[in-house]
Amino acid sequence: MKPRTQARSIALQVLYETDLSTHLPGDVLQLRLEETTLSLDLVEFARGIIFGVMPIRDHLDHVIAKYAPEWPMDQVAAIDRNILRMACWEFAVSRETPVKVAINEAVELAKLFGSDSTARFVNGVLGTLVKHEQELREVLKNEISQTSNLES
Repeated sequence: MKPRTQARSIALQVLYETDLSTHLPGDVLQLRLEETTLSLDLVEFARGIIFGVMPIRDHLDHVIAKYAPEWPMDQVAAIDRNILRMACWEFAVSRETPVKVAINEAVELAKLFGSDSTARFVNGVLGTLVKHEQELREVLKNEISQTSNLES
């Protein structure tokens, strides 16, 4: 497994576990890091994904559902949902990862962790989202900004 794919794998495992439990992401990440060896820059890469996605999960779910309404997020498997959140965050919020790379990495994670149909599903949803990439960025930016204003 490529190093950044491995870091994404760790991030996915943390997001998945915290999505289905009340475990704290920092604690889960620490446990995962005890089971594997990652360089410091890859640990920071994984941490960036985790703590980039976590606070805006609801926003990510909302935009994914808006642009891909044929896949209701409450009916999407937890692993699939978290792969979609990660990829969407990478290309629409963080923007440090090229879109094609984010999709390819998501599909690879889907093959590793998902069911037989997960890779095709993830590729299809992300393909739909990419068609609306600019709108997606604006919607996420506005939603995150509105939430921040409400919390102030």
